[in-house]
This record gives sequence, C-alpha cells and structure tokens, in this order.
Amino acid sequence: MAHPHPDRRRSDAEPCMPPLGAPSREVPLTAQTDALVQGLVDNMLTGAQRPLARLISMVEREEPAVPAIMQSLSPHLGKAYSIGITGPPGGGKSTLVDRLTALLRKRGLTVGIIAADPTSPFSGGALLGDRIRMQQHYLDPGVFIRSMATKDSHGGLPRTAKDVMKLMDAAGKDIILVETVGVGQTELDVVETTDTTVVLLVPEGGDAVQTLKAGLMEIADIFVVNKADREGADRLITELRIMREMKRVADGWDVPIVATQAHRDIGIDELYAQIEAHRRVLEASGELQRRRARHRRNELWDLVEHRVRRRLTQRAREDSELAMLIERVMQGDLDPHSAAARILDDEEALQRWLAP
Repeated sequence: MAHPHPDRRRSDAEPCMPPLGAPSREVPLTAQTDALVQGLVDNMLTGAQRPLARLISMVEREEPAVPAIMQSLSPHLGKAYSIGITGPPGGGKSTLVDRLTALLRKRGLTVGIIAADPTSPFSGGALLGDRIRMQQHYLDPGVFIRSMATKDSHGGLPRTAKDVMKLMDAAGKDIILVETVGVGQTELDVVETTDTTVVLLVPEGGDAVQTLKAGLMEIADIFVVNKADREGADRLITELRIMREMKRVADGWDVPIVATQAHRDIGIDELYAQIEAHRRVLEASGELQRRRARHRRNELWDLVEHRVRRRLTQRAREDSELAMLIERVMQGDLDPHSAAARILDDEEALQRWLAP
C-alpha cells in the first residue's frame, strides 16, 4: 500500500481571509474571489486542515468557484486510495471505520473520512452521529473527518462526495474511507465513487441475503460479517459462500468474506489485508485505472444532468413559456414525455433556458 508522502508538508497556517457567500445564481468569478480560492487551495496543498474544511464547505454549497477549485486540484490527484463501507443500517459501519482508521494510523498512513449522515429535517445538515462515534480521532492531525448530509440523494452518498474526496486526495490523505448512510439495498453510489467497496452485513439482519440479491451482491469487492460472535453468523457466512460460488467473477478476484467484531477490534487486520490484496490485483491488472476512468465518465454525466435540471428549474420561475409547459403537465393537460420532447427539441428555446 502507499506510504505517507514525505514531500507533503503539514501546516496549520492559513492567511486571514473574508468569508465567501453562496449566491443562488451562477455568477462569473471576480478577480478577488479567484485569488481567494487560489490562496485556499495553495494552503490546503501544504496539508493545512482549515482551508481543506473551508473548501469542502464551498463544494457542499455548490458555489460558483467550485469548477475553478477542481481545476486547480487536477495536477495533485490520484495518490489516495479510497475504500467504501456500505451496508444496512445498524451493522456497525461507523465502529468498523473507527477501528480501521486506528489501524491505518498505526501504520503511518494519513486518513480522510467521509461519513454520510441522515439529513436533519430542521437544519438540512448532517445529524453528525458518525463524528460522535469517531471522536477519538479528533485531535489527530493525520485524520480529517467530514460528516455530510445526504440531502436529496437516494444512493447512500451526498452528490458532492466525489469532489470532497478529491479535496482530501489533494490535501495529502493516503487513504480515504467513505461510509454510506445506511439505507440498505439502494446504496449503490459507493461503487461509482471508491476503489474498493466493502459490504458489511450482520447476522440479525434476517433478510441480508435478499438484500444482496437486490443489488449489494453486485458491488461487493469484500464482504464483512460484523458482530460475528452472535447467533446466525456462521449461517450467514455459509450463505455468502454459496452465493459467491454461484457467481464467479472474471477479473481474477474471488470476493473474500471476513468475519469481524469491530467493537472488540477483532478481524480488522484481516480486513485490511484483504483490502491491500484487492488493491494489488486492481493495480496489476490495470483495472484500477479503468475503474477510475469509468468513475470520471459517470461523474461527468451526473454533473451535466444535475446542472441542466438546476438551470431549467430556475428558468421555470422566470420564463413564462417554460412555466406554462410545466403547469400543463401538472394539470394533466400534457403528458411528461411530450413536454420533455418539446423542451429538448426546441433548440432556440433550449439554448435560452440553459444559458448561464
């Protein structure tokens, strides 16, 4: 596995800078804003924590400076290795991440953690449950923890998690751990985000194997049966082995099944050994680069879809023609398929609606 990069200096120094707002509309960057962003990025690249936190906040708010931030990061990406931890709620994902982080730090590796938490119905922010469970790492300068609200995302991760991972990568983190919120079988975003995907299950899940058949079986690089001291663990492991035999992969990697008791720090070393083994297989076969290339392609289309929808939604508040089209759909006078065709096929109107 990669070792800490000696040329990545750690510094908490940061020049005093005024706060950035979050405009509701896309506006051109001013020279002052551009200089501010570059200053934050330059300081973050030294390993400073405060500018990293600030840039993450800007990304989460989707400020106009985000494209400039990402462009500045481009030459500094690709060194970190990312590990996704997903599975049904209540399985002990946060405890597993906590113990895995402790192991990584003992090996001298720096760690970035993205913990997807449920969205607060009052503030719209993360409920911060994962940060509470990981507080032993707060004062460690080699660990950076960020709880992120899922907001309107239904895939287990916030939509902006990929950009936050890039920031942590550029800031010098050797390993990035990504913990999904825990919504079960719909948590498939993680496979389009991380290098290695760990699917965690527990014996008392009851419908664990049914959950696997619904999607998680397809994305697992490693299975973890946590709370393996409880009744039913052996049966679950046996069922996983049977399913694994029924679906042999073609890339030379047989998905391992690791039994853990994260709260007792049992099985964590074996889990990390399997993660290291999977990384070696991916690197040797070239699959790691192909996997990351697919992630970048899919991220592009996700961004295009998101921005097109956001601009059209905004224009619907201002353009009477588009507003009327939407109103007719809402009233049932026009079907959505016909309305979508009118929006996309009218090149002149579409160009006007999508203009920044």
